[in-house]
Amino acid sequence: MSDSAPSPTPRVAVILLAGGRGRRAGFTQPKQLEPLGGKPVLRWCLDAFAAHPAISAGVLVAGDDVVAATGGLPAGWLAAAPGAERQQSVASGLAALASWDDANIVLVHDSARPGVTAAVIDRLLAALDAAEAAIPTLPVPDTLVREIEGKAGDIVDRAALARVQTPQAFGLGTLRRAHAAAAGETATDDAQLVRRIGVPVATVAGDARLHKLTYAEDSGILSGLLGTEKSMRTAVGMGYDVHRLVAGKPLWIGGLEIAHSHGLEGHSDADVALHALTDAILGALADGDIGTHFQPSDPEWRGAASWRFLEFAGRRVAQAGGRIAHLDLTIIAEAPKIGPYRDAMRAHIAEILALSPARISVKATTTERLGFTGRREGIAAQAIATLQLPEI
Repeated sequence: MSDSAPSPTPRVAVILLAGGRGRRAGFTQPKQLEPLGGKPVLRWCLDAFAAHPAISAGVLVAGDDVVAATGGLPAGWLAAAPGAERQQSVASGLAALASWDDANIVLVHDSARPGVTAAVIDRLLAALDAAEAAIPTLPVPDTLVREIEGKAGDIVDRAALARVQTPQAFGLGTLRRAHAAAAGETATDDAQLVRRIGVPVATVAGDARLHKLTYAEDSGILSGLLGTEKSMRTAVGMGYDVHRLVAGKPLWIGGLEIAHSHGLEGHSDADVALHALTDAILGALADGDIGTHFQPSDPEWRGAASWRFLEFAGRRVAQAGGRIAHLDLTIIAEAPKIGPYRDAMRAHIAEILALSPARISVKATTTERLGFTGRREGIAAQAIATLQLPEI
């Protein structure tokens, strides 16, 4: 019988990366703060790790705005500032664990994967009994081809391929050595850095629920995977706006500045198109109108860009757990001609609301020289918004 004392059970910490802004997703806020099933995506990760009995601490690597929006960090957690790149953010998390011994364990996870399960964590920790690093993977179910100039080329053998997920598990000392040896070299995940120093990386079964929120469409996929889908109802709202044309002002329509002899008069930039869209969305939400939320008497909004109003309306839809299904905008003007700008307007509106341009219709018409628009005294816009909202 050995007289040596048993080795202490390693402690487990998490480095949770939430420093990205999610520009590919096109959201109006950091994607880790997007609502999913009644709480932010980031909160799903925090709650899952806090509930696992083996995890005793964590580091949330995020900007101050994201940290403030978490609703509070779990016991034993602290925050660290993110770097410009993912690798620098992980290094920031490692620095926050400077007091931890190399013999302990660290999990590194991307907060854009909210479907963390205890089973995956258990499989990763079990793999570290015999390895210094472990990652969850999924098989590739689709046929893969090389695409060359828009044409399908040779088939790629998928038998030896796998999709890599997070969290990834490492001996803390191993990950520290890998980052120290990187010397400025970049990698898309930490397992790559560990392999570069000659350490084998074990694989364990991943989970489809660890799907990554990359594009706006992924929200619907994650809702289905995580069982957060609710019965939805269709809501329709209508918006209308008109502004007088005056000399000596820039003309803003649909978020674009258009060269013209006159511009629109108003407290903000007087963009009739975005105002009509904003009112249509707020109408479908039964949430007042622009004047309710942005009072004309408030000097804060003097000369304000109208995309801020539209972005606000889109955010109200997300906060209600809904989505914008379609927008139909009609601009009524004798001049200038809207046709040359139509596609650019659709693209700009889509960017503001993180939608596909395919969900946005922009049309223009005249009043055959009748009325104030026909006399070129002003420009008007009408909009209809169709939303999908949770049943009340």
